[in-house]
Amino acid sequence: MPEFLNLLWGTVILRPYVFAFLGIYLLAAGFHMGWKRTFLYIPAGYFIAWASEFASIHWGFPYGDYYYLLDTLDRELWVLGVPFMDSLSYVFLSYCSYSLAVALLSPNGMARGHFLVLETRAIRRSWQTLVLGSFLFVFLDVLTDPVALQGYRWFLGQIYGYHHPGVYFGIPMSNFAGWLLVGFALTATLQSLDRFSGLESPPGETLRSLPSLRLLGPVLYFSVLCFNLAVTFHIGEDLLGAVGCLLVFYTFLMAGFFTLYKVQNLHACHIRDHLKDFPQLESETLRKRLQDLEH
Repeated sequence: MPEFLNLLWGTVILRPYVFAFLGIYLLAAGFHMGWKRTFLYIPAGYFIAWASEFASIHWGFPYGDYYYLLDTLDRELWVLGVPFMDSLSYVFLSYCSYSLAVALLSPNGMARGHFLVLETRAIRRSWQTLVLGSFLFVFLDVLTDPVALQGYRWFLGQIYGYHHPGVYFGIPMSNFAGWLLVGFALTATLQSLDRFSGLESPPGETLRSLPSLRLLGPVLYFSVLCFNLAVTFHIGEDLLGAVGCLLVFYTFLMAGFFTLYKVQNLHACHIRDHLKDFPQLESETLRKRLQDLEH
């Protein structure tokens, strides 16, 4: 047990950014999905991620034929040949992709300086959320994997490599196909957890009074993107950084205009539909905005 605790502590020391992002996940998902779902998803998401990585390093599926270097085996926690922190990262990466997908597909509005995400159960569980969340999950990897592959140039360290480097900055296309497949599995798991009504745990009064906390999931998504772009430029990969910036700019320019359109075309029925599914989230902010739209 002392050795296990030393390795776990070593993981935290070596990968503090992973646990910082995980902390944001706990707060964001706790408000969004409830604490029970939030904590249940950690082992569920971790197992799916770990199984996919274990299968790839042994049989080349779903990500392709890659391998892990065991340089940190005595300094951080590994689980049967897979770094613990790597599979753990899938939990918050998949959640923030799912959260952003729900926000993009939901009606939006402004009230008293708060940005409103007026989602419904139908939107959370829709096939559109499943598809968009999975592709947003892959989009994260498009920016993170090339810089992670050069971990020897920054504090990540060189932890993995491909037996047959690919055309996208050394990343094979099979990797992105694998991320899409695993993204479907992880997003579907989040949607399945939403279907269990027994897992409801309403947020407290303080959280209900701050509807903008619903944006912590999308903020986490952007934080991961910015972190990786910053590291990319820090190690001198200007071409990779420029490609990443262009991808982010054009993608979210369209998302921004789409969101602005939704804000300008908000109707009272959107708030009523939202509160029908989530009556525990009713607040003075929502009530006031509903009254404004009805008059």
